[in-house]
Amino acid sequence: MQGEGKIYLTKEGKEKLLFELKELEGPRRDDIAARLKSAIEMGDLSENADYHKAKEDQGFLEGKILEIKYTLNFAIIVEENVNGQDTVNVGCKVTIQEEDFPPETYYLVGSKEADPTENKISHISPIGKALLDKQVGEIVQFKTPNGEVSLKILSID
Repeated sequence: MQGEGKIYLTKEGKEKLLFELKELEGPRRDDIAARLKSAIEMGDLSENADYHKAKEDQGFLEGKILEIKYTLNFAIIVEENVNGQDTVNVGCKVTIQEEDFPPETYYLVGSKEADPTENKISHISPIGKALLDKQVGEIVQFKTPNGEVSLKILSID
């Protein structure tokens, strides 16, 4: 089973992070530097709300830059499955069905890319954990706050 402590990214996820990093290290960093310069020029920094807000924003920005760099340095880049495969892994699209509900297709991704609104679910989410290493035709069960759910795996792409 793919480890929970590891960072998985798809190629698309890596590209998004690289784009975000470029934006943060360029225009966003320049904007904060300009705000700080302007606030410093106003004088007395001890009671300068603009200065304190800009410093706080700078701290958040630098923290986000470090987080993205860490993710990019240690991430395992997974290939999207194009030829079909036997078991569910990170990078697969999995079509499942719960009882009499219509089938749903999810893209199993690392936790950094998870976005339920785009049907991208994390491999460490309850449903992701239940699906990992399973095959077409298997029924998986997992617990939710509303009780146990059973899903049948219809296809793995």
